Formats: sequence, C-alpha cells, structure tokens
Amino acid sequence: MNNSKALLHNRGICVVIPTYNNSGTIVDVVQRTLAQCDDVIVVCDGSTDATRQLLENMKDITLIAYEKNAGKGKALKLGFQKAREMGFAFAITLDADGQHFPEDIPCFLRANQRHPEAVIVGERKFPEDCERSSGSIFANAFSNFWFAVQTGRHLSDTQTGYRLYPLKRLSALSFLTSRYEAELELLVFASWAGVPLVSEPINVYYPPQHERVSHFRPKMDFARISVLNTILCLLAVVYGYPRCLIRFVLKALRTAYSLSFFLLAMAVVTPFIAIYMCVGKKTDRKRFNLHRIIQFMSRVVLKVHGIPGVRYSESNPQCETFQRPAVIISNHQSHLDLMPLLMQTPKIVVLTNKWVWNNPFYGYLIRCAEFMPVYQGIDKVMPHLRQLVEKGYSIAVYPEGTRSVDCSIGRFHQGAFNIAQSLGLDIIPIILYGAGKVLPKKGHSLNKGEIRIEIDPRITPQQLQTLGSTTREQASNMRQYYKRRYEEVEEEIIKR
Repeated sequence: MNNSKALLHNRGICVVIPTYNNSGTIVDVVQRTLAQCDDVIVVCDGSTDATRQLLENMKDITLIAYEKNAGKGKALKLGFQKAREMGFAFAITLDADGQHFPEDIPCFLRANQRHPEAVIVGERKFPEDCERSSGSIFANAFSNFWFAVQTGRHLSDTQTGYRLYPLKRLSALSFLTSRYEAELELLVFASWAGVPLVSEPINVYYPPQHERVSHFRPKMDFARISVLNTILCLLAVVYGYPRCLIRFVLKALRTAYSLSFFLLAMAVVTPFIAIYMCVGKKTDRKRFNLHRIIQFMSRVVLKVHGIPGVRYSESNPQCETFQRPAVIISNHQSHLDLMPLLMQTPKIVVLTNKWVWNNPFYGYLIRCAEFMPVYQGIDKVMPHLRQLVEKGYSIAVYPEGTRSVDCSIGRFHQGAFNIAQSLGLDIIPIILYGAGKVLPKKGHSLNKGEIRIEIDPRITPQQLQTLGSTTREQASNMRQYYKRRYEEVEEEIIKR
C-alpha cells in the first residue's frame, strides 16, 4: 500500500462511482481508481449494457447493483449508505464516463487534510481546445447563478460530479430528487447546514462530440432542474436563509457569552490576586496558591460552562501526574491553547511572548505566577527557570513560537530542547487538537467543536539523543513526530 493509499484508508476515505451504461469506460475508470485508492464502491444503476457483467468480473471493489435504473441521486445515496456501513467518514465521488481523472484523488486528500469538515468540490479546468457545447456552458452558468441566489455563496462549478463529501455532515440530509439534479441539491442543503464548501482545481477530459456518452436529456432534465430551482428558492426563503441567520445569531451569542464570562472572571480574580499578593511577602506558598487558582479557572472554563457548544476530552494512557519536573511542549493554534496545559497541574510555568507578558487583561496575573518572557532570549531567564525546576515546577513551551492559521504544524524552534538539555529534564509531548477550529487565529468568533489533548509518554534526555545529536535535529525530528501524531488524532476524531 503506497503512502497516499494508506492515508486515504486511515482517514476513512473511500471512492463511490455511480454508473449507468458505461461499458466502454467503466473498467478503465475503476482500474485507475484502484491504483489510487483501495476502497472503491461502484453502484451499477440498472445498466442495460455489459456494465454489470464487467463489474462482476472485477476484484477488489464493493459492487451495488440493481435491475431498474433509478437515477444518479439514488445511486449516490445507496453508495453513501454503504460507505457509512463500512465505517468510512468520507466519500469521493467521480463519474464513470472517463471525464474525471482518478489520478486527481490525492488532490482531494490534501484538500481534506486542510479542510476536514468541508465538502470539496472539484472545479473543472477545461482545455482551451475543448469542444464544449453552448448548452453545457449555459447549464453550468445557470446552475451557478441559482446556487448563489439560494445560498448567498459562490462556486465556479456546481455541476461537477467530482467531489469529496464528509458523510457524517450529510447524515441528516435527504434527496428531494433521485436523478441528475440531486448533486446540486446536495450542495444547497450542505450550505444551509453550515458545511464549508471548498473548490479544488481538477483536470477533465472532454471527448470529441462523437465519442461522448451522455444520459442528459436536455428538455426533460432542464425542466426538472427548473422545477427544483423553483422549490429550492422557496425553501431558501422559509428555511435556508432563516437557518443561516439563526446559526449566525447563536454563534454571536456564544461568543458574547464566553467573552463576558472571561471579562467577568478577570474583573473578579485580578483585584483579588493583586490584594492577596501585595499583602505581606510574596512567598512560595502564595505563588503556589495562585497557580492552583489558575488551574481551577482553566478547569471551569473548559469543563464546566465557559465555552458553550465546545466539548473537551483528553487521553492520558500513561497516567502522567506531572509530579517530576519536565519540559512540556505542545503545538500552538489558538488563544485557547493555554487552558488545557494549565489545568493539568498547578506546578507549571509557561514561557510567553512579549504580547502575552504585557497583556492588559491577564498580564499581571501571569507575572505574579512567574511565567517567563522569552522575547529577550532564553539565556536571560535560564537561572530563574533552574530555580523553579528545583521547586518542582515544569516548564511549558510552544516550539512553534506562533499560532498556526490553518492548524498545521509549523517549524519547531530549538528553545525547548535547549532548556531540556541544560536542565537535564524529560520532555512531555502534548498533542493539541481543535482549539484552532473553535477559535481560529484570524477569527473573531467561537465555533462549536471539540478540543482534545493527548499526553504522550515522556522522552528522557537519553531518548532525546536518538532524535538527533544537535537541538536543531531534535526540533526537526520532533516536528515530524507531531505531524504524524496530529494526523492520528484527527483521524480518530473524524471517524467517530
């Protein structure tokens, strides 16, 4: 199994190919698809030529076949149902007439890795010498226009059959129609349900006029599409747009509630801490109590009611207690990243950047808690870090340095590994998932979702040496480790 095939299977992605009377192309399409993906479901929609016999003689596919032609919409629905029964989370659909290139399947895989919640829509790039009929060009423009009217969103190619669907996001959707126009209907309902729609450029083979096999009936099918668009426009007024408005209002209320919760907590806690720390000496006991307050607040926000619509989960198979000091590293996605770390143990200090150190809301709080600024260099804070470690504190570091826009794992800096080497500490890797989706780096509102962390086994100084003889090599190899583990966590979540 090549790497692309393994990734497709591990992420729960299969291919669904609906076919009707494509005996001249079906074998080639399926064989080329199998060269890209091991999990292929073919739905033979009542073919009257040799298509079914050809498919029955093929190995390594899952075949659904029935006698009476029911239409492409019905075939897709049955293919999706079978994919869900087989445990798949996503389905790539492509046509059986040879128009689509199965070799573009890795493009959909990469797009799914970037946008795991989205419907990926293949945007066909027609060659300049392509002999497209005026009817085909008009039909696509006509479909794009009405899709924009019904959803308020623009797609350049709403008639392409080459797509990737997140099956769990389509579980509540049903087809009004069972034939050709069902694909447009799927996009409209997905948009109304808040599913992201992402275009992905794909190649297309448009054969000469005399070689084309088409089951499109211009008069009848155009009439069906016109009736469907009329119904969808009416539904957009009474259902689609109101649903989008309700979702927008709920998102705004969820964000306002969480912001109010945070500001109220800061307004209550900060003065209390200021008085507590200023009266008498700033003893180690006082600072430890402050850390316990921070841990408690983090737990309240994540596990009680600080962020409505957000689930929190964690995995700690080694039962890590953080009793022995270590360098705790995590990938960095969002302003929410700190809370999962701070709730693990009160004996933790975080290396912060200049913006966080001088933050008007919680800057005083973290300075009292002895979080350390690193914008002036690790060497200047190293003596104080050594003292904190001697008191039993672990040091939390984000090796990426800056938050990721798209949740991908960025380049790791060497600071965390220098600290571990200088102080002789273990490294505890924590894999963070979901915080960047709930509150994206460039976003201003909170989304529903799940924040999950996985606490991996400690890496001792001796084991760290196996990752490289220099801190640069260790940082690079640890980044590869994080990329692999992040994919594993994501695959586990999207398959639920």
